[in-house]
Amino acid sequence: MNDINIFQDEFGAPIPGAREKIRNDVGPWAKEFIRKSPFLVFASSNESGQCDASPRGGKPGFVKIVDDKHLILPDIEGNKLFQTYKNIYSNNNVGLIFFIPGIEITARVNGTAERLTQEQIEERGIKLDVFDPDDEARIIQGLYITVNESYVHCPRALLFSRIWDTDQINNNRETPPIGKWKPGT
Repeated sequence: MNDINIFQDEFGAPIPGAREKIRNDVGPWAKEFIRKSPFLVFASSNESGQCDASPRGGKPGFVKIVDDKHLILPDIEGNKLFQTYKNIYSNNNVGLIFFIPGIEITARVNGTAERLTQEQIEERGIKLDVFDPDDEARIIQGLYITVNESYVHCPRALLFSRIWDTDQINNNRETPPIGKWKPGT
């Protein structure tokens, strides 16, 4: 008996269609979603299983679709901590979840990643696609993602959180629920 059976014995089988939604490539629907997504969260872990999740963003289409099995994620100069890259050197398994503001469903992609140098990015003609780039906005490297699976994720978490509720967003802007961040806090 594998581990998943333990949970299914306790909680039941997946709802109809849940298993069938998982593809071993990037299908037409996921491609469209990725092309229109300005934001994703990129998850990785090192050989010991210590995890990191990193937000990434740009203009819709900033993640380039190479073909049904490959994506390129350009890396724009940032904090230079490189947690994701450190993880990928010891464990190249990754997970991405793509968001489109106001849309309650998401697209998930799992696979493996390898680093692309700045030169390799330039050879592929990848351009910087961000809103309002500043003086330090430049591509320094990238990730070549080989897709093992992709699928739509249901809206429940985003609905439960009311993440796109404009009244809540406006209230948070008017009266921030947390204080301003200061280095070291």
